[in-house]
Amino acid sequence: MQLAIIGLGRMGGNMARRLIKGGHECLVFDRSPKAVQDLTRDGAVETTSLADLASKLNKPRAVWLMVPAAAVDETIADLVPHLESGDIIIDGGNSYYVDDIRRADELASRGIDYVDVGTSGGVWGLERGYCMMIGGPQEAVRRLDPVFKTLAPGRGEISRTPGREKLDGTAELGYLHCGPHGAGHFVKMVHNGIEYGIMAAYAEGLDVLQQANVGKRQHAVDAETSPLRDPKLYQYDFNLRDVAEVWRRGSVIASWLLDLTAAALVQDQGLSKFAGRVSDSGEGRWTIKAAIDEAVPVPVLSTALYERFSSRGEAEFQDKVLSAMRFHFGGHVEKRAG
Repeated sequence: MQLAIIGLGRMGGNMARRLIKGGHECLVFDRSPKAVQDLTRDGAVETTSLADLASKLNKPRAVWLMVPAAAVDETIADLVPHLESGDIIIDGGNSYYVDDIRRADELASRGIDYVDVGTSGGVWGLERGYCMMIGGPQEAVRRLDPVFKTLAPGRGEISRTPGREKLDGTAELGYLHCGPHGAGHFVKMVHNGIEYGIMAAYAEGLDVLQQANVGKRQHAVDAETSPLRDPKLYQYDFNLRDVAEVWRRGSVIASWLLDLTAAALVQDQGLSKFAGRVSDSGEGRWTIKAAIDEAVPVPVLSTALYERFSSRGEAEFQDKVLSAMRFHFGGHVEKRAG
């Protein structure tokens, strides 16, 4: 199948490469000429502008956007004048599903179909394939099926879920038409909210292990320091590299995220090149908003999101307020760090 991809960053470029390896014809465009040139060496068709891209596509056209969520509307606005009725625009980034519904309505007046694809797989997708959660009209999704099938991981070596052989569909191949416009990004939104919680659980648990030798350290004895009641209970120097590794082997908490954590610890057990400032690209916030609207309690996901805020220093002022209150009601002076 012929497909155009706009946006050749960490995921878009490798998605194009996977499609080319799978026998598809990929036209590519990016604001970076170097990114385009790199893909042409791998077999992609170079385009120099959105107009050039549209002119080189067979009708009806299919154009996949892999640009940041904040750039999707601008990209669509620049692209639409070069498209016509029957064409498809696919947004494979991490857009807010509410925006998908609006965009689909706007494009429908021109006869252009809009398909939203929540895409998971990161920088490993070229090799492993991409998990895709898809929203949009049935006919447009069906037309794109050869693309989804190539990008997806397939069944691979994962054992089948008991009873799955009695069911049909594409879910066990790694892609799923979840429903109408916005459904794909809604499912991906919740996927990423869950990801926040899982990542936070691993990080917190490993930190408890990291600090399990606190009983060996010298502690200040003053009114501002809660004493460690029994230091002999905290005399462990755990090898986190080995702990993460043994958890990968038959443990109920084994996962791909744990695999990646174990690999990072092998490279540097102290994780010295990381400052610990954790960004949030929006999906965690949107998941919590949806949970509030649905009256669904999500304390784990909420806490994981707030911890990301704290990691970036965004709790600094509230911490100062706490210190100020302690000082003014009890004369408590801040202790120096370290």
